Amino acid sequence: MPDLKNPKVAIPIVLFAGILWSFGPYVVRHIDQPETVPWQYLFARGIVIFLLLNVYLFLEEGISFYKNYLKIGISGIIGGVGLGTAMITFIWSITNTTAAVTLLCLAAMPFITALLGFLFLKEKISITVWISILVAAFGIIVMAYGNTGENSLMGLIFGLVSALGFSIFSVSLRWRKQTPKFTTVAIAGLFCFLFSTVMLLNNDANFLSSNKNEALFATHGTLVCMGLILYSIGSKYIPAADLTLLSLTEVIGGIFWVWLPWLGINEIPSTNTIIGGFFIFLAIFYYSMIMQSNRRFIGLN
Repeated sequence: MPDLKNPKVAIPIVLFAGILWSFGPYVVRHIDQPETVPWQYLFARGIVIFLLLNVYLFLEEGISFYKNYLKIGISGIIGGVGLGTAMITFIWSITNTTAAVTLLCLAAMPFITALLGFLFLKEKISITVWISILVAAFGIIVMAYGNTGENSLMGLIFGLVSALGFSIFSVSLRWRKQTPKFTTVAIAGLFCFLFSTVMLLNNDANFLSSNKNEALFATHGTLVCMGLILYSIGSKYIPAADLTLLSLTEVIGGIFWVWLPWLGINEIPSTNTIIGGFFIFLAIFYYSMIMQSNRRFIGLN
């Protein structure tokens, strides 16, 4: 069994999780007319996430894994709904703007989390972190200025709402640390499944798409689950500052895969997106240097 406390083992595991997540936008770009099947996508992805995580919990904890649902509490429900909302708005974002804009909005999540922690958990924010937040906000404004088209601007807004949902999930777990984290993610999958079911019934739409699309929906859900499991294994022994930097793997990889011409997408970010992204990356690097001095550790249990 590899020694996970050794950074030479833990860091590659977390990096691989980020690489798996980075293929999400590439998978979505291969969906046929994704803007017409968002609820079918969320229906299938929600089922896959819910089932796979429960199978993992069963393998880890045995038949007693169901007891986690009895301990979920209000924090787990809020976190699950927040994460489910993030999953829902992600697909609306990436089908209305470039993958770069969506991913860079998600990259701003640490700063949104810091603000929510300040507002609801009374966590202090240092002057240096405020500087990081302002730099990231400036980057987002620059991106917004270059995405003034109706659909593109809506994509950016949905991307920020998605980042907010992920931050709500993160803060809810910090609010009540004994909240079973994987079970909360499973609830997010269940929320996507139930919400999309209501929307499909309300619109009298088919629950299933083409075979190709269904395979892509399931693939994306599987990538999310595998990434979460690997991230949870490796992140327990990596400082939060390093995790913040490692999280850029998903952003950079996601932008790279949809740009790489021979992979068939060739999606090139706009100049404003590149400039805004530079400021967001700058803020993240500065933020990680601040956290490095604290040497805090975080991880999914």
